[in-house]
Amino acid sequence: MENASYVSLMRQSGLLREMQMVANNIANISTTGFRKEGLLFAEHVVALEGVDPSLSMASADVRTTYQSQGALSSTGGAFDLAIEGEGFFLVETPDGEQLTRAGSFTPNADGELGTAEGYRLLDSGGAPIFVPPDATDVSIATDGTISVEGRPVAQIGLFAPASPTDLRRQDGVRFSARDGFEPIEGGAIMQGFLEESNVNPVTEIARMIEVQRAYELGQKLLDKEDERIRNVLQTLGK
Repeated sequence: MENASYVSLMRQSGLLREMQMVANNIANISTTGFRKEGLLFAEHVVALEGVDPSLSMASADVRTTYQSQGALSSTGGAFDLAIEGEGFFLVETPDGEQLTRAGSFTPNADGELGTAEGYRLLDSGGAPIFVPPDATDVSIATDGTISVEGRPVAQIGLFAPASPTDLRRQDGVRFSARDGFEPIEGGAIMQGFLEESNVNPVTEIARMIEVQRAYELGQKLLDKEDERIRNVLQTLGK
């Protein structure tokens, strides 16, 4: 296979991954706390031996998460929380502690706040948050302080990965980090709100069309290259 075919195949592979990522973004337009995902293309240049020119190939193996603020929608729920600004909630999962911006929490039978999947929300010190099951007047300040009938009982923590580039998506709305997390300040917790997905549907659909057209052009190039090689082989075989 000649260099043109190798380069085209690498490009097609990257475009296919990007198409899948864009489709996933569009599918999660209505997912609370979802963060748009993108793909980074990198160029690899290799010097070939002899008189042949260098070979340049593109790969798309690095994923990136967009941290732009999503719109806040009012729900009025006492345990519906949205973050305005930087930071993530920290939840305890079977696979370890993970970050999320999806702030729809509910107290379990023991009074511990958690996600719909049962993952416990953690406070600023990394401990589960307890709210008395019979509590009727629960207020949450912008700094995360939870008060029951005017008495502070816990403080929700905001966290970020220790390394900004170490954020790894575990599912649609949860992230892990190899180097761990650290508490941060600056973000505000809004009670009675949920953060919507930060995916712009118009931008994503336009991008899907661009990627699809680029993939089709690449496929046409591969077909033409295959036809050229076949013609050469048939001519030499006569």
